[in-house]
Amino acid sequence: MKIAVEGCAHGELDKIYECIETLQERECIKIDLLICCGDFQSVRNNDDLRAMAVPEKYQNICTFYKYYSGEKLAPVLTVFIGGNHEASNYLQELPYGGWVAPNIYYMGRAGIIKFGNLRIGGISGIFKGHDYLQGLWECPPYTHNSLRSVYHIRSLDVYRLSQVREKIHVMLSHDWPRGITDYGDRENLLRRKPFLREDIESNKLGSPPAEKLLHNLKPEYWFAAHLHCQFAALVKHENDEETKFLALDKCLPKRRHLQILDLPAEYDGDKLLKYDAEWLAVLKNTNHLLSVKNIDCHLPGPGGNERYDFTPTADEKESIENVMSNLTIDSATFVKTAPVYKPGTPKCPPREPLLNPQTTYLCEKLGIDDPVQVIIARSGRTMKQIYCVEENTEPQVERTPMKCSKLSLPAPITPSDNESQDLSQENTTFTTENSFLLDANTISDCITPPSVTKKVFKRRNLAIYTPDQDEQNVSNTSDTDDSSPRSSKFHRSNELE
Repeated sequence: MKIAVEGCAHGELDKIYECIETLQERECIKIDLLICCGDFQSVRNNDDLRAMAVPEKYQNICTFYKYYSGEKLAPVLTVFIGGNHEASNYLQELPYGGWVAPNIYYMGRAGIIKFGNLRIGGISGIFKGHDYLQGLWECPPYTHNSLRSVYHIRSLDVYRLSQVREKIHVMLSHDWPRGITDYGDRENLLRRKPFLREDIESNKLGSPPAEKLLHNLKPEYWFAAHLHCQFAALVKHENDEETKFLALDKCLPKRRHLQILDLPAEYDGDKLLKYDAEWLAVLKNTNHLLSVKNIDCHLPGPGGNERYDFTPTADEKESIENVMSNLTIDSATFVKTAPVYKPGTPKCPPREPLLNPQTTYLCEKLGIDDPVQVIIARSGRTMKQIYCVEENTEPQVERTPMKCSKLSLPAPITPSDNESQDLSQENTTFTTENSFLLDANTISDCITPPSVTKKVFKRRNLAIYTPDQDEQNVSNTSDTDDSSPRSSKFHRSNELE
């Protein structure tokens, strides 16, 4: 099984797929799956641009809309998590994951899926201490604040992932786990990104919840993006377990944003995308903990008088398999829920949210709640339901009542118009910081071609559940919504990315 892993996509699907196709042709290989680590920017039309937290001058339509409209089909199955520059109104339709376009799947706020025998986990968004304990209260149309807080990860997402016991092979996050620089060539990183020194030395670089998940889940691989540079690390756990970490750059010419992972045949299986029974059981077991209030929500833990261990039993997982009948994620369930892009259309704020049939189906099957539906129900409104979409027509809606081995590949180089058509091979040897990847990780890198209403429970012993003070104060350096007076070079430059 060969997997391509992309850093920050920033909507440049055409370029990413061009890079993959170049690799396949030159090396006579077939990529089975593409994984993207956030800032995917699934922008369907100009309205979606207004739901993306970037300055207006950087609100570019890019190329995803071609795949949403059907003009193009993704040449390889693509799976992604959300970052901090996303069309959040669209992703909120799919809190538990779903198809955003044919052959392109979003993993949801947090999730675990299977591809063949490979188990992939992910958590979307970035960490901000002041929003971490809050409920999922954001809903289109967004305010200036909610436009940014909507992509901040919440404790419920991390709590759910912490209930998982079965082995996760590949884990994805957008921002880096806090402390990861202790396990790689930090000095080499600082030579390239000297403005990160203060945050690294004060242990404020990265996500504390991701750090805890890293050491609890102990995945074989962990991929991230966000800081727009390549960085490798090897984290050794007890019992001789290891996690191979790799952060990737963003999709720009001559940047190391794409890597190929070659996995043993034991992971192949049927190479179909499937729901994970343990994860679905966790969602069902913890549904009562969902809050849509913009206040801190303390989750149960040891020392309280209620259940706090929601790791599914064998019977609970079997029950999920019986309810779902088929765990394969059917791509035919994709439905357009917004108009396709038309050049010249003015940018308008996102409309009221629509019910996405994929979320409705999963919620009904599992008996769980859609956070946005709960928000709308609390306000006394109803949502619109997509009921028919014909080819080349706008989505139709109706009002409905609420239902509460090793691979070493050289970098592909696409010649410019003035250059020879011969593809030249570029030296892609890893530096010391990631040399272990050449042996154990079987990863090679690729450089982009230049051309291209909820019950509220009273919690006892709140101090038990309150995060450490540093979790409250840590904020990721490169989140552009930070209202702090800090204005490092990186912080400023990331506004245009």
